[in-house]
Amino acid sequence: MPSSRIAVSGSSGLIGAALVRSLRADGHEVARLVRRPARTGDEVEWDPKRGQVDAAGLVGCDAVVHLAGAGVGDHRWTDAYKREIRDSRVLGTAAVAEAVASLDAPPRVLLSGSAIGFYGDTGSSPVDESAPPGDGFLPSVCEEWEAATAAAEEAGVRTVHARTGLVVGREGGAWGRLFPLFRAGLGGKLGNGRQYWSFIALHDHVAALRHILDTESLTGPVNLTGPKPVTNAEVTAAMGRVLHRPTLLPAPAPALRLALGEFAEDVLGSQRVIPAKLLDSGFSFAFPGIDEAIRAALDR
Repeated sequence: MPSSRIAVSGSSGLIGAALVRSLRADGHEVARLVRRPARTGDEVEWDPKRGQVDAAGLVGCDAVVHLAGAGVGDHRWTDAYKREIRDSRVLGTAAVAEAVASLDAPPRVLLSGSAIGFYGDTGSSPVDESAPPGDGFLPSVCEEWEAATAAAEEAGVRTVHARTGLVVGREGGAWGRLFPLFRAGLGGKLGNGRQYWSFIALHDHVAALRHILDTESLTGPVNLTGPKPVTNAEVTAAMGRVLHRPTLLPAPAPALRLALGEFAEDVLGSQRVIPAKLLDSGFSFAFPGIDEAIRAALDR
């Protein structure tokens, strides 16, 4: 992509911050959506809860990347926090899509976040973007989340839903919590360890987002996972190998349910997700294996 202006929401998160660094390093102008009055020319004010975006700040943007949303694992799933998870995604996405659609010259692409939670528990069966939604809270949230981009699609903007897997990075997300535990020798498999984890290295995730921005043929859902999903037991073994630590402290399923409540069912669930659209479009993973992805995170 030639040097251009790109708006990014969720720019303080693990993925958003890495994407902003990557874009700026290549000479792109990045406008960050912020939940307060804009202080500089590279900030755009928005209020996702009220459905408000300063559309004037999106004028001249070639692309909008919308990644904001409350962390799924940040708090116990009370009814109130489940509403926060849902509303932060659905209301925020609708606001961004409507702002994009209101522009006289809208951006050519809206790349909006989603998650492999769309598929629910798939057991050991591999699934790609053609699979239907699963059952439960997260699949229903993902369905609404993706549907909330309707205004942009109706305005003719190429719209992509980035169904993100488990991102291997030190600064946040699931692995941001795993690294300290395993470094301390307190790591182990979760439940029986047979559940599949569809991981992706942070470097590859950012590269995939940029590939999507540049690839006009990619629309609709695109799985952002590595090409080789592995079981939780295999992840545990890889963390032990790379960090040179024992992994003898498993977390039994009943203990996880006690500690995490309803969210435990998703931690213990299995998702063997294949990035078919990325692979078919020619994307190449730099760190396709679990050991490589873990080492890449440590090398950052």
